[in-house]
Amino acid sequence: MVCIRRARADDLLAMQECNLFCLPENYQMKYYFYHILSWPQLLYVAEDYNSKIVGYVLAKMEEETTDCHGHITSLAVLRTHRKLGLATKLMTAAQTAMAQVHGAEYVSLHVRRGNRAAVNLYTQTLGYRIHDIEAKYYADGEDAYDMRKQLKSMKHLHQQHNHHHHHHHSGGCCSADEKPSTATRTS
Repeated sequence: MVCIRRARADDLLAMQECNLFCLPENYQMKYYFYHILSWPQLLYVAEDYNSKIVGYVLAKMEEETTDCHGHITSLAVLRTHRKLGLATKLMTAAQTAMAQVHGAEYVSLHVRRGNRAAVNLYTQTLGYRIHDIEAKYYADGEDAYDMRKQLKSMKHLHQQHNHHHHHHHSGGCCSADEKPSTATRTS
């Protein structure tokens, strides 16, 4: 059994470890702290029954643009826990929070052109579209797809909140007081 829950500061080392196992793009710990201090509602982890972090999504709001949108910095699921729908659940949790908490109009991400599994996840399962191609985006010279997904369908939920952000999160894995959109279980 694996559950999706909001990340806490004490998850950051495990998130970094998961990143190092899964991806060639790695970040210093201060970058994880920057995300959780700036956008605590946008970081989620997949936690197994042994309380081990087996996946995460690191997300943020873009601040240097005129339009309000979120960005997926990094997404990873350990090889041992793939094909369980965890990446989809992590992404959906972050996207929903972007729309509901921050009123994001869309979300963007970069993905390696050669990463067919990730490109299929984003386009076929999650509804992203290729917005642009950024040549030599990655350190090894590989191009990236700049992908985007509109969040307008989720944005109305933000407006229903009347901008009152009374989000109560105990931080516990799949605790009863969390909304279904922020805590889901997967067998």
